[in-house]
Amino acid sequence: MNRQEQTAPLIGLTTYGRNRRNAYFLMAEYLEAVRQAGGVPVLLAPGEPRIKALLQRLDGLILAGGGDIAPDRFGRQGHPAVSQVDPERDDFELALARQWLDTRKPLLGICRGMQVLSVISGGDLILDIPTQWPSEIAHRREPATYVEHAVRIEVDSCLYRIVEQPEIMVASLHHQAVDRPGEGWRVSATAPDGIIEAMEHTSHPWALAVQWHPELIPEHPAHRRLFRALVHASASYALKRDVQTPVGKP
Repeated sequence: MNRQEQTAPLIGLTTYGRNRRNAYFLMAEYLEAVRQAGGVPVLLAPGEPRIKALLQRLDGLILAGGGDIAPDRFGRQGHPAVSQVDPERDDFELALARQWLDTRKPLLGICRGMQVLSVISGGDLILDIPTQWPSEIAHRREPATYVEHAVRIEVDSCLYRIVEQPEIMVASLHHQAVDRPGEGWRVSATAPDGIIEAMEHTSHPWALAVQWHPELIPEHPAHRRLFRALVHASASYALKRDVQTPVGKP
């Protein structure tokens, strides 16, 4: 095993719930983005009860996109547009995200993942952008495919230091969004229509969330930088852990 393989951090990625074939899955673009950034992707399927084991072994975490969170998980009534609700996935990801934040390890939320982080922190969601936040900007195309639009990034944010641009084009594929970030989070990017597109934690060493899908347009340098930053932060955490662990100890 060479030095690069020894230091490559393990990055957990949450998967979609069970499909009709009783299989868990995740789009390959997520894994490819982590690998290209130098990390080792590890799929985390819903239903795993041993969350502490994941916290101990993983160096970084990506909460991936997917269906809607059940509105009653954040004190809201249903909406006709809410779809693909998966109780097993909600149970797993909400518990995982809460406990992961406490570890202080690097964390990236993508699309649904950003919404999960808002919900566990006491935030609120827009249940359906087309009906509750009418806009000239399409945040996804029907049937569900991504569209590209610009987002404006706060220049005093961690996100800006990563992507090095005040405005970038993103791959957008969502009908919900964060309405009010939860406690400890600040808005770091918005769409021209005011929809919150990114947030970051104000006291966590490295916790970011984006509403768009950076894995879908890896040819854009800004999105490659986002995954590289996560992997670099995770590798730094892993190195610190290894240095502090005495030889011969688990």
